[in-house]
Amino acid sequence: MKYDVVVIGGGPSGLMASIAAGEKGARVLLLDKGNKLGRKLAISGGGRCNVTNRLPIDEIIKHIPGNGRFLYSAFSEFSNEDIIRFFENLGIQLKEEDHGRMFPITDKAQSVVDALISELKRLNVEIRTNEPVKDVIYDEEKVTSIELVNGETILTKAVVLAVGGKSVPHTGSTGDGYAWAENAGHTITELFPTEVPITSNEPFIQEKALQGLSLRDVALSVLNPKGKTIITHKMDMIFTHFGISGPAVLRCSQYVVKAMKKFKTNSITVSIDALPDQNEEQLFQSIVKDLKQDSKKAIKNVLKGLLPERYLLFLLEKNQIDSLVTYDNLSNEKLRSFVQDCKQFQFQVHGTLSIEKAFVTGGGVSVKEIHPKEMSSKLKAGLYFCGEILDIHGYTGGYNITSALVTGRLAGTNAAIYSKE
Repeated sequence: MKYDVVVIGGGPSGLMASIAAGEKGARVLLLDKGNKLGRKLAISGGGRCNVTNRLPIDEIIKHIPGNGRFLYSAFSEFSNEDIIRFFENLGIQLKEEDHGRMFPITDKAQSVVDALISELKRLNVEIRTNEPVKDVIYDEEKVTSIELVNGETILTKAVVLAVGGKSVPHTGSTGDGYAWAENAGHTITELFPTEVPITSNEPFIQEKALQGLSLRDVALSVLNPKGKTIITHKMDMIFTHFGISGPAVLRCSQYVVKAMKKFKTNSITVSIDALPDQNEEQLFQSIVKDLKQDSKKAIKNVLKGLLPERYLLFLLEKNQIDSLVTYDNLSNEKLRSFVQDCKQFQFQVHGTLSIEKAFVTGGGVSVKEIHPKEMSSKLKAGLYFCGEILDIHGYTGGYNITSALVTGRLAGTNAAIYSKE
């Protein structure tokens, strides 16, 4: 069998690449080693599918700290607004939620997957699931064929590698594509977990003193060994039995990984500002004022509501303040120390969960070897890349899926144009 374009991988980028190539009239084969398409899409956004983000392009790029700037050319060809129009043309009405996140009105990821599969069928894209690929075959200049694990050879002019990274392996992304890219001469930059919970060996974590406690709208910072802030994210977080998790933590995680590598250390300091809307001195004065007004009351009752109760009692104990002490019997020094912890409770973290437990893979096929407007290989004609196999990674919130859909669109379109030529 001979095809104009073979797309390997049925995730967001592969589905979009197949549709784009089909729209150009190419004879397209979509291969996926799993038993169904769109498995990662179906669980994205907590099963509601955060299909893109409506922030301005510059803001989206800022939320893709891993080579986001590479996507400027791609966005000039197919933008987040184009993604929204694309889905609406498929009959998927979208709604905007906080921070520009776009969801289907149905709140069901499966409706998005179903619409994409219907479009593939309308365009006569041939779909083969449960079909693992063994190798992509090249001659000196170009792609020539695909070899399947079952021994079958498929001739093709163009191949789109949309096989994902190494994160969330139960959806099929197990890093298969890196070897095929390397065989074509491509560089794979070092892989690391991003958007992943952070681990800590601190006694209070190991003793589960705060396990299950959520903190809202805190400012979490990652510090370098000299105590300077590397990054701060103001969002929610949660303490776990192994460390910390939640939106602020996921966003900080890649900076922990990079800092540990850069400074050759096995621990990095993080700092929690539980009350980021006022400075330390303002907070101290307002607490003193409240304590003076209720000088006969126990400190824990006066400060009720300042912080979640478990966190309040934890910080009081850390600063050797009896929770039942009244203002008259409280040392100024201990109170200042407590306030400092409210604003910058620092502790050591020792890494992250594994890349398989991460939401996103950092690293991948070097973008220096990819044409940014086409997603084509600079090293082998007929080879295209899209989605998470590329060294592009963003925060959660619709940014990675936007990158996958945009790069998928360009890869599929240009693979079809190339094969027709």
